[in-house]
Amino acid sequence: MSAAGGIIPYELGATVLKVQGVSLTLGGNLILRDVNLEIRDIRSPGRTAGQVVALLGPSGMGKTQLFRILAGLSEPDTGTVLLGEKAEAVEPGMVGVVAQDYPLFAHRRVLGNLLVAGKRAGLSGAEARKKAEGLLARFRLEDTTDKFPAQLSGGQRQRVAIAQQFMCSEHFLLLDEPFSGLDVLQLTKAVELILEMAGAHEMNTIIVVTHDITSGLEVADTVWLLGRDRDANGQPVPGARIQATYNLLDLGLAWRRNITTTPEFVALQQQIIDRFATL
Repeated sequence: MSAAGGIIPYELGATVLKVQGVSLTLGGNLILRDVNLEIRDIRSPGRTAGQVVALLGPSGMGKTQLFRILAGLSEPDTGTVLLGEKAEAVEPGMVGVVAQDYPLFAHRRVLGNLLVAGKRAGLSGAEARKKAEGLLARFRLEDTTDKFPAQLSGGQRQRVAIAQQFMCSEHFLLLDEPFSGLDVLQLTKAVELILEMAGAHEMNTIIVVTHDITSGLEVADTVWLLGRDRDANGQPVPGARIQATYNLLDLGLAWRRNITTTPEFVALQQQIIDRFATL
């Protein structure tokens, strides 16, 4: 890719996640219809570039169900989710999942929360401790090691919950509404944390499921817009699928700080807001 116009040069490598023909019906209602997605490894000279994808869509559009399918927590009626260069079918535990309320074991200290996750992932006691201590250092949580979750701030709880999931999944992470209920300062820190995680390893792949268009655009290099088709009369067709994919790298809107007030960002944000009304 050319660096002209402020676009950062990059190239695409191997496919790290592929979704083929995923459909889901619940209670007689078609929720997802023929969903097809692909994430490829992004490589850029001189930088460690993991992948951050924002899955955007109005409430009630099936984002949560697609989230569960991507994580291997629910099975679709049809279709497959394949992970990594070996294209392995997703199973529970292969993808780290951070829920909106950052659930942690209340009766265990921070280090204990990570050790439990490590042992469930099949690590020995020594391996789990070494990995946990490394993650706590990476997320600047060394001083919380002996604290209980109730003693942590919201931002600390979020970081511990993310570290806990990295104990199980080496490179894949799903975040459910990570920006919900945060004030302006907390939002900034959440965006910085996600970017930091993605930049920690080239194969790190983070999918952020959110209806927060601004924060989703700010943190992502790719955006998927989930919604329903419309028939000839303008009526919604049952079953959501991907209506648009935005490559923010090609638009010069990825990997840039303080971008939310630029004309290009504001224009894309408004374009997606307008699309929401038609989904």
